[in-house]
Amino acid sequence: MKLIKIDYDSLNSRQKEIFNFQKISGLLADYGFNCIKLADDWQGADFLAYHKDGLDTLKIQLKSRLTIDRKYRGKELFVAFPFNSHWYLLEHDTLIEKVGQHTNWLNTDSWINRGCYHSAAPSALLMNSLSEYKL
Repeated sequence: MKLIKIDYDSLNSRQKEIFNFQKISGLLADYGFNCIKLADDWQGADFLAYHKDGLDTLKIQLKSRLTIDRKYRGKELFVAFPFNSHWYLLEHDTLIEKVGQHTNWLNTDSWINRGCYHSAAPSALLMNSLSEYKL
């Protein structure tokens, strides 16, 4: 059997989520984490990442782009998302703080009225502020 790489854009939304879970899981393995996909969002998490030391467990919401959502605030939830061939992982509430410091997203209709904002093309300023969270 000859293996052929897939075109990510040809995947449906469920297939993209599975693909992204596999990608981030492989990266987190390099940091000593074992990832377990959850059947449904548990406390906002798509998956759990258990560290080999047995002390750290991360609840992670997986996104296909940089996203903030009011429903995730105050839940000690991490968000993972890809950007420019890199993955980022940080606490959602920290991401909201960074967004507030480097964008006007928290003043938009989307955030104020719907409690959500996402971007496939965040500014260089914002992404530079997130550099320490790049895996």
